[in-house]
Amino acid sequence: MEPVLIVLIVLVVVAFIALIKTIQVIPQASAAIVERFGRYTRTLSAGLNIVVPFIDTIRNRIDLREQVVPFPPQPVITSDNLVVNIDTVIYYQVTDPRAATYEVASYIQAIEQLTVTTLRNIIGSMDLESTLTSREVINAGLRGVLDEATGRWGIRVNRVELKAIEPPTSIQDSMEKQMRADRDKRAAILTAEGARQAQILRAEGEKQAAVLQAEGEAQAAVLKADGEAAAIRTVFEAIHEGDADQKLLAYQYLQTLPELAKGDANKLWIIPSEVGDALKGLGGAFQGVTGGGATPAAPAVPPPSAARVPVDPGTGPRPVDTENKTARPRVEPVREYPKIDE
Repeated sequence: MEPVLIVLIVLVVVAFIALIKTIQVIPQASAAIVERFGRYTRTLSAGLNIVVPFIDTIRNRIDLREQVVPFPPQPVITSDNLVVNIDTVIYYQVTDPRAATYEVASYIQAIEQLTVTTLRNIIGSMDLESTLTSREVINAGLRGVLDEATGRWGIRVNRVELKAIEPPTSIQDSMEKQMRADRDKRAAILTAEGARQAQILRAEGEKQAAVLQAEGEAQAAVLKADGEAAAIRTVFEAIHEGDADQKLLAYQYLQTLPELAKGDANKLWIIPSEVGDALKGLGGAFQGVTGGGATPAAPAVPPPSAARVPVDPGTGPRPVDTENKTARPRVEPVREYPKIDE
């Protein structure tokens, strides 16, 4: 009885194991490679799948989602013999599980080595400045080569990105100095442009102010001249309407004389010759008012036409021709000099 029970237990365990091996559940976005006696049979897709136990075996389970693989920094030499370290990131996706299993032993390692060699070929034909400023060109070149090589492996490379490009420390210092110099240059240029614009605006403002001031002065001069002309015209009309005689004019002359002597800087002032006539007329007016009497003597005023004797600084005053009232030339006596015997 006991041997039969043991056999039944063994059969139940074997059946349970066979059931487990028969029913295969594949997750979403995954695939499984089935081999029968070591030979590829089929690829299991997502869901419930049944295989023959102890005959069919699951060789490999592959994730069909897009994968991200970062690669460590790789030293690369540029065309100007500078070593830079470049970090890369690969975005890939398995499109054919069978090719990814049987066409290449390790597609991750194959992609890494292919990326390194392709990156060295691309960077080797570029200088440092082009390497730092041509990320898109490098990414496109890497993607083209990797996509072509990995297509037969059942892998599609979606994107290739350069995570970091690190030049040598000395080159970094030189680049920082150059960038600082460029920033200082741009700042100096902007400052000079601002000063130039400020000077231009200031000059335009001064020009407009000068023009407006000149126009204002011109208008003021015109208005002042018009006012003076109107005042003169009014005085002239008033004199003619009042029928002013010689007596009034003489009195105005006398009122003007004190104005001529005003001022500390006045050392010499000249009285016009008409003042004598005016004073004579004024004296006659006073004589007529007082009823006669002796005529007051007029101040002796030299006539304006009196000739002045020219004075020579070297020889003194020259003789004057009394008839023509002109200075005659001075006659120098003839001097005799002793002869010198030759």
